[in-house]
Amino acid sequence: MSDVSMVVNGRKVSGHVEDRTLLVHYLREHLGMTGTHVGCDTSQCGACVVHMDGKAVKSCSVLAVQASGSEILTIEGLAATADADLHPVQAAFREHHGLQCGFCTPGMIMAATDMIRRHPEGLDEKTVRAELEGNICRCTGYHNIVKAILAASEKMKGMAENKETVAA
Repeated sequence: MSDVSMVVNGRKVSGHVEDRTLLVHYLREHLGMTGTHVGCDTSQCGACVVHMDGKAVKSCSVLAVQASGSEILTIEGLAATADADLHPVQAAFREHHGLQCGFCTPGMIMAATDMIRRHPEGLDEKTVRAELEGNICRCTGYHNIVKAILAASEKMKGMAENKETVAA
């Protein structure tokens, strides 16, 4: 058994876990954050994507003890980072019908926000499709997911440009 301590969605949390506890299980079972889904436990589906220290990771491939000392952002905390009811990526998924059953949606959204962060100049369809290879959706065929990510990327790029204009 090990003690873990981390910041999850801006709140410091700690607990006592078995050494083999995966981060996804710690989030769901110890903290009640069920928005992060368990899909395959083999890091192939991407339903469990969270941000650890600002980067997207599959939380089924990280032990809770490995995440100790880190800052974790889950789907439950994403909107708060934008000071809004919905983060622009969440709003784009809703607006562009980028979800169907919703099981993959939290992981897709978390992967998309990281993708947009890494490509502030904007995205194209080819890049989005290539970077989504680690996220599986069995319902939508990805067309509307890609559309939603591209729309969110443009909106967030515009928001960043407006902030730069105001600051200047």
